[in-house]
Amino acid sequence: MVGVFLRAHSCRAIVSIALVISRPSLAFTTTATRSFTSTTSLAMSKKVLVPIGEGSEEIETTCITDTLTRFGADVTIASVMNGELVCKMSRGIKVMADATIEDAAKEEWDLVALPGGMPGATHLKVSKALTSILEKQKGAKKLYGAVCASPAVVLASQGFLDESVPSTCYPAPGFRDNLKIVSDDKVVIADNVVTSQGPGTSLLFALALGEKLYGKEKRDEIAKQMLVD
Repeated sequence: MVGVFLRAHSCRAIVSIALVISRPSLAFTTTATRSFTSTTSLAMSKKVLVPIGEGSEEIETTCITDTLTRFGADVTIASVMNGELVCKMSRGIKVMADATIEDAAKEEWDLVALPGGMPGATHLKVSKALTSILEKQKGAKKLYGAVCASPAVVLASQGFLDESVPSTCYPAPGFRDNLKIVSDDKVVIADNVVTSQGPGTSLLFALALGEKLYGKEKRDEIAKQMLVD
């Protein structure tokens, strides 16, 4: 049995991994903790919110958080699960959020980035606090984005996508049918809204968000460090 707890906050990401291995006559637990701090000046940090719920997609969540932290962003993971910080993700990994979505709603954000996964996207959709945050982002023409199921389940269903321009999501009929103009591109940028398709495109999604916040030169620098062609 493998349990993984991930936590990221304030230009610092702390990853704790607990492995439990059981055999008929052998059982032991190993815990490893690694922390790293961005060298980018706090004064240059952009505030990024990553909302999650039970069943959110863990690759997408981690990819967004890790990549934008490398850019120097101050990333906060917020749970929409009624005050519960620990969320069991779509493939069973448990992620501990930094804050509740209600607390996050009291703050201003340079970017709100939604991972997908089901039923995680549904939990994001029904969160009144998250809807309020997205309304503020849209009204102020500030950056927000979503990947996988969330462009269709969260953004399109609540009017956060411009129906006159293309967007993308996970390429399944149940999701694509919710988009007015569907693009087959892995990442679609439409002014202040960025959408993407799924786990395999989440790194490109995160790099595109980083470029919108910090510029192409910084994007190319981070991509080179991460060995992205």
